[in-house]
Amino acid sequence: MMKILYAASEAVPYAASGGLADVAGSLPQALCKAGQDCRVVMPLYASIKPELKENLKFLCNFQVAVAWRHQYCGVFEGKVGNVTYYLIDNEYYFGGRDGLYGFYDDCERYSFFSRAVLEMLSFIGWTPQVINCNDWQTALVPVYYQVFYKYQHGFENLKTVFTIHNIQYQGKYGSEVLNEVMGIPSYHKDLLMYDGCVNMMKAAFEASDKITTVSPSYAWEILDPWYSHGLDRALKDKQYKLTGFLNGIDNDTFDPETDPLIPHNFIIGDRSGKLQDKKDLLAELGLQDGSEPIIGIITRFVSHKGIDLIRHVFEDIVREGYKFAILGSGDKLYEDFFREMAWKYPDKVSVTIGFIPALARRIYAACDMFLMPSQSEPCGLAQMISLRYGTIPIVRETGGLRDTIKDASGGDGNGFTFKTYNAHDMLDATKRAYAVYEDKPSWESLVTFAMQCDNSWEKSAELYQGLYRELIG
Repeated sequence: MMKILYAASEAVPYAASGGLADVAGSLPQALCKAGQDCRVVMPLYASIKPELKENLKFLCNFQVAVAWRHQYCGVFEGKVGNVTYYLIDNEYYFGGRDGLYGFYDDCERYSFFSRAVLEMLSFIGWTPQVINCNDWQTALVPVYYQVFYKYQHGFENLKTVFTIHNIQYQGKYGSEVLNEVMGIPSYHKDLLMYDGCVNMMKAAFEASDKITTVSPSYAWEILDPWYSHGLDRALKDKQYKLTGFLNGIDNDTFDPETDPLIPHNFIIGDRSGKLQDKKDLLAELGLQDGSEPIIGIITRFVSHKGIDLIRHVFEDIVREGYKFAILGSGDKLYEDFFREMAWKYPDKVSVTIGFIPALARRIYAACDMFLMPSQSEPCGLAQMISLRYGTIPIVRETGGLRDTIKDASGGDGNGFTFKTYNAHDMLDATKRAYAVYEDKPSWESLVTFAMQCDNSWEKSAELYQGLYRELIG
């Protein structure tokens, strides 16, 4: 049995703002199910629901060095399924704030958290063999380990893995934080300095034993300047550490046969419930009843999600005969565009600004197709969820979208894809999808094949176990 500590700034069910929380909530469960002892450490945020806080048990407290000062740190323990969670408590850094990130002192908050993760190991009576860190918020864990802890008693054989979920967010700060916030001696500054500033993610590349990303394609894409947001030079020197494992989804949560969030459940062999879900969604969203296909879009309205492509040919797609069920929020420019389209085509386009989990699930279950024309997509979970509900993805071949969706035009795929970041190539993919949709036997075969695709966490957990075994030796 291997002992793994999964360090993340957010994890389901305690706190979530994006895909990292889903991974931190699902991968450790899959690893424990496979017989490993995987535990999670994360901050104890004020926003965690009271009913979850009530079930936490206080373990210990100690002082953590934050540069020249010392701060209180408490550790609470929680249990979710087979997984033990350690929650790092400090009221000053994590209490009384709305949201998880975006504060003036984020550098100090997550420097404290990273150091607390290592300091905690002397107090909880359990020592991992591997710490798997995630994104810039925990990037200093391998750095602090190399600088301060590597030769301490009990820390000698610890290995560190750093997982990149999105290379765009790197933890970049001015060089003054080295002494004043992080407490890193000046003779170690080369670990952190990059392009004239402190870059926490680059430091993790230097200090960790292995670097992973959330899909095989993303692992080689981020060696290209177009995808790397400036870090390609740092990564090219570390390619021997770099690998990519595809994320998965929880098949128990996303199960059309038992999902309580959809009005009519269905199975692969009997999809009458999906047809009824479609009728109900059309009525709920005020769209014209009929057999024409509905495209679902559930996303953040930001440029790297490919919204510019959608804007460019949106009305062409509507004229093809499609209806749209759109859910999301983001840049005002895109929100206003979608509102305008809903006003212009009220019987064909529905737009809900915000995020409503139950509505998202009804869109996944009821739509015929799901559009993801991302400029970049490290992994993507929406296309996997869509497959599970028999909703055919239309995606751009990038990152995890390339790894999970194969074009069905040749008769053996599970969706429709296009390669270049071009609006008319995307339009062509929707036309090919419509042509297959009108050929009912072909469409039924495609939906059946899509629902049989296995994107569960078990496969990914096997790959992670192989990596951990390699490190432990």
